[in-house]
Amino acid sequence: MIDKKNDSDMESCLQSAVASDCQLLEGTIIKGYSGFYYVSCAGVLYECSLRGKNKQKKVKFLPGDKVQFSVIGDGVGAIETLLPRKNQLLRPPVANLDQLVILAAMRDPLPDLRLIDRLTVFAQWNEIAPVICFNKWDLADSAEQKKLAEIYEPAGFPVFFCSTVTGQGIAELKAALQGKFSVLAGNSGVGKSSIMNAISGEWQLATGEISDKLKRGRHTTRHVELFQADADTLIADTPGFSSLQLPEDIKREELSRLFPEFLSRLSHCRFATCMHRNEPDCAIKEALAQGEIAPSRYENYLAFLEEVIQQERSY
Repeated sequence: MIDKKNDSDMESCLQSAVASDCQLLEGTIIKGYSGFYYVSCAGVLYECSLRGKNKQKKVKFLPGDKVQFSVIGDGVGAIETLLPRKNQLLRPPVANLDQLVILAAMRDPLPDLRLIDRLTVFAQWNEIAPVICFNKWDLADSAEQKKLAEIYEPAGFPVFFCSTVTGQGIAELKAALQGKFSVLAGNSGVGKSSIMNAISGEWQLATGEISDKLKRGRHTTRHVELFQADADTLIADTPGFSSLQLPEDIKREELSRLFPEFLSRLSHCRFATCMHRNEPDCAIKEALAQGEIAPSRYENYLAFLEEVIQQERSY
């Protein structure tokens, strides 16, 4: 996590603003808490409040937002302007991210494939690259790893297998995070905070125990907070969750394009409007029969399609 630096760092930040003939500094919101926003600028962390105009407009500021702010004291500022976002998510609430790292566990809890697929759809719809990481590799065998890889690699998603106990796969995951703003997302108990601690031993995030009865984790992360691995690498830890609604503006004919392994086959269906359910001469169903598309991916597509159709009918 970014900490306040010495006075020379602050002076450097201020001089940079003056040199650009700008009275305002630019920074990134690391977290928001109790009405204050903590903004990073050139290694200095400022505790910022909102100007009245932003309160009146009811502007929602998110971790990852780029903002302009004025300095009103030692390490204290006021946010003046929200700069344009390239993307945003409302759950987890973050902005301007490059990739969504979907974290699951090999065991305790078992992988929730529907939640993973829901998150890949969610990410792609928001033009964010999905990355899938299975933690607790030490609790599973190579056959389980192979089975999961065969589900997601045909979709072209990067897939990583890690263990915070043995350290396996951590270096590969760190390399995938390098130079990007990534968000870790997944249900409770999969080890998001443990993964964060493995990436950098300096962070020391609280981790929770798994319930012996329910085999589910207890929430340890209460809000979204950004952590900086180096000057170019930001990672957000998020609260765990067990459900997520699909974006309301997805249309039924658009859903299949959010399953990358479907894309090259869509033009081979007999009907241009094929929904890949009961239609004859469907290239997607043929690929499924040939073992080229994982059954779980197809089943989740059908479940999401029904959900999208129900959303359309409710508006």
